[in-house]
Amino acid sequence: MQLEPNQNAIAQRIAKNKKLESIFLPRARARRDALYELGNKNSARFIHYTSAEAAIKIIGQKRLWLRNTSCMADYREVQHGFSILQQFFSDQGNQKSFTDAVNLFAPGAADEAIKMFNHWWSDGTIPFRTFIASLSEHDSTEDLHGRLSMWRAFGGASAGVGIVLNAPDHSPAAEAMQLIFGPVAYYNDGEANQLMPEVIEQFGSNVDFLKTITSEEIRNWIFSMLLMNVTGVKHEGFREEKEWRVIHCPQLYPNQLITASTEIIGGIPQRVYKLPLDFSVNPVLGDLDFVKLFDRLIIGPSPYPLAMADAFIEELSKIGVPDAAKRIFISNIPIRS
Repeated sequence: MQLEPNQNAIAQRIAKNKKLESIFLPRARARRDALYELGNKNSARFIHYTSAEAAIKIIGQKRLWLRNTSCMADYREVQHGFSILQQFFSDQGNQKSFTDAVNLFAPGAADEAIKMFNHWWSDGTIPFRTFIASLSEHDSTEDLHGRLSMWRAFGGASAGVGIVLNAPDHSPAAEAMQLIFGPVAYYNDGEANQLMPEVIEQFGSNVDFLKTITSEEIRNWIFSMLLMNVTGVKHEGFREEKEWRVIHCPQLYPNQLITASTEIIGGIPQRVYKLPLDFSVNPVLGDLDFVKLFDRLIIGPSPYPLAMADAFIEELSKIGVPDAAKRIFISNIPIRS
């Protein structure tokens, strides 16, 4: 099949970005390739574990909530990622190796990106004003019951549900909203120490290709790499979560499509950014419309599963999800909620 000129340009841009990700974020690219089977699948399945109360709002509003990283369960996680980078770049020899490698194809870009990152870190934008939504890789073996460890982690005193979504490999909507979507990395000390050396090795192996990329784009990729490596890194003890993150930095990448409001979650008032999964907001969001993404909803262990099922069937039907009743599943894992 021969692509139309516009389709061909899009395919070339996607291929270029995949190549760049394999250089600047090689572990993330490898995980993405594994999940999407090297391009043989257009989408992969993820699950968003949350409270039933939040899920009703997500469905009714067709908005995915992004919360401040300082409100996450592991409140140290952004600092953990920063400590890994700091350990590498505080060594002058390491920083010189990095900047020298970049200077071979984009002189000065590394210094500019590091300076930009340090500014946004020190003024609190990155550590305290970054907002994320967490998804977990979802396997077909979990279709009926979900994952026990996640019910335990996200259940608490409230009823929990899991919203299963089919996320596209490439999304024009995500590009329009300037979102970062990628896998969380779980590093032990040995893996963390090899993070930057692996990237430097990729630079050396791809100098000719990188010379075809503008210096500004190289700088932006380095900045994104540093940002992802502080906002998308967790302690290795969380590895079983198999988490991916939607990351939004409203001060770095302001976007009119993403709105904010103050919500009370678990008794704590906090700023929440709401990611529109709604074609009616703007046609560019078509590939991320909730009805198109929705696969199924799993109700976690609860004393009231049937009442919850009725409520979710109604809400899903209201927004146009077909066969809503057939897409609700009640987890029968025998644990106390």
